[in-house]
Amino acid sequence: MQSKILTHVIAGAGAAGFFGAIKCAQNNPNDRVIIIEKTRQPLAKVRISGGGRCNVTHSCFDPAQLVKNYPRGGKELRGPFTRFQPRDTIEWFESRGVTLKTEEDGRMFPVSDSSETIIHCLQQEAKKCGVEVRLESGIQEINKIENQFQLILSNEEVVACDRLLMATGSASKMLSLVQTLGHSIIPQVPSLFTFNVPTSPLLDLAGISVPYVHLRIPSISLEQTGPLLITHWGFSGPAVLKLSAWGARELQGLDYKTSFIINWLPDYSEEELKQIILRFKESQLNKNIGTDVPVELPKQLWRRILQLSEIDMEQRWAALSKKQLTNLITQLRMGTFQIDGKTTYKQEFVTCGGVKLDEVDFKTMQSRRCPGLFFAGEILDIDGITGGFNFQNAWTTGWIAGQSM
Repeated sequence: MQSKILTHVIAGAGAAGFFGAIKCAQNNPNDRVIIIEKTRQPLAKVRISGGGRCNVTHSCFDPAQLVKNYPRGGKELRGPFTRFQPRDTIEWFESRGVTLKTEEDGRMFPVSDSSETIIHCLQQEAKKCGVEVRLESGIQEINKIENQFQLILSNEEVVACDRLLMATGSASKMLSLVQTLGHSIIPQVPSLFTFNVPTSPLLDLAGISVPYVHLRIPSISLEQTGPLLITHWGFSGPAVLKLSAWGARELQGLDYKTSFIINWLPDYSEEELKQIILRFKESQLNKNIGTDVPVELPKQLWRRILQLSEIDMEQRWAALSKKQLTNLITQLRMGTFQIDGKTTYKQEFVTCGGVKLDEVDFKTMQSRRCPGLFFAGEILDIDGITGGFNFQNAWTTGWIAGQSM
């Protein structure tokens, strides 16, 4: 007897949606698989990711280590990452003619350095598998009628399906529809953002980066290390983005207004730093303090730190007083700045919040509340730090959902 042909609808034409649709179509070649997307532009986030290069994943191949890059959802992703992790992502794309390369910080990009390579690959694979892609088709309503879902689209068309994968990212309208199907929604707040510091005395040094700093926000007891970039509005770079991700809810609660502390030279203790400066002083007694830099910092930044320490750059090293030395070490180890607002990181908008994780079975990505309903990607209360981790969540959850549908 011939089995019934099922209809699987994937809501959302992003990374998770395409990956889920492809896997679903491969597993169910006789069924109908449809991607429904409200905009005219599929894979929009893929296109802008990594400055248009697409940061596909990260070269972290141990699931136990990989989950540490997710402020929310790490525990739940541990099992899924044993089934589909960055190594599988690399193999998936390479088997379809897209080679990835690894950069020094572990981020992985297509060797073409173009997101269009990834987009073309996903679209071609979807086409090859017979996936239908319907653009400019917003979902207005979802009704569960017995074992089927009835989707009412923006053009008033009605689409019925047997399985529904929600891969609609952070769209609030879609989250409210998921609520009508019995799910709890964790309120969404921005996750990856840079710090606005309008009072920063370093704004005119925009573009200067320091490869390794230690950042601390005392009010919420959070700290991170990594590269820092000075911007014309405040601070950015991986250290700031990691802080913003881990402190997303707390910083929102503070209305993005609090102080943070920069240790520009975290590899040295206070005493070690003092000895380095004193030894340099002895060897440069008759030279100006602003001429040469005794530590691993850009010269312009060193000179600004001297000013903040109330030290004249034309002053000779021989004249450096104990008080000036104390001030200098304080500025180097505890430079304090006032955050007053946030700015979205480049064009990449990541949120925390979404479908409550204990309402989803992570072995299948199926809803525990509504049989036949599946989830993948950022619609879940999962978010990663910058570096390819959010895409890996999309590939993994999309793959599992597609396989399970």
